[in-house]
Amino acid sequence: MVIPGSNIVVGPYAGDARVKEAEFVGSSARARDCPKDDRPEFAVLGRSNVGKSSLINALTRRKEAALTSKKPGKTQTINHFLVNKSWYLVDLPGYGFAAVSQSARMDWSSFTKGYFLNRDTLVGVLLLIDASIPPQKIDLDCANWLGRNNIPLTFVFTKCDKAKKGKGGRPDENIKEFQETISGLYPEPPPWIMTSSVTGLGRDGLLLHMSQLRNYWDNEAA
Repeated sequence: MVIPGSNIVVGPYAGDARVKEAEFVGSSARARDCPKDDRPEFAVLGRSNVGKSSLINALTRRKEAALTSKKPGKTQTINHFLVNKSWYLVDLPGYGFAAVSQSARMDWSSFTKGYFLNRDTLVGVLLLIDASIPPQKIDLDCANWLGRNNIPLTFVFTKCDKAKKGKGGRPDENIKEFQETISGLYPEPPPWIMTSSVTGLGRDGLLLHMSQLRNYWDNEAA
């Protein structure tokens, strides 16, 4: 079975995808300060204001699990949320916020890349892409860097319930263009899924996808 609005196949590792509880456990200014237990985790990454906090709130069904803001650049630390006392969602600072100084962007890049390269419990990255606008170079550059460093990712297309006037085509058209562009970077297309934190589109499918990734990771780590 393929999850609707995605290219993700449900396989033998699919398991319980329900979120029964979620709690914020702490913020870390440096990668080495993150929790040091062996629970698997998913990093939520994307451009500032792409909907990272809204996605976390939708997945956990906690309206204020992650603080949302109309002002880009709200998240400045690595924030861990413990789900079902067994795995983490990790909210990372957004990239590409123009109002942040060049030096601040470099600091963000340094500690975020350090997290990716040294986090042994990282199962995968949920790379959020705004489907209401055409593909952005900064998103393609991020996907390219993750791919070159063999960091597993899933493209999570956000805002699939709307299209911005004067900024391109419909979400499905923008997603198709993004996939065609990214095909030059990846021999095999990474998993992708359409979502909307407003309508709930893709929530259950994404959680199911994450459950099978966790179970596979657990099996490999055993």
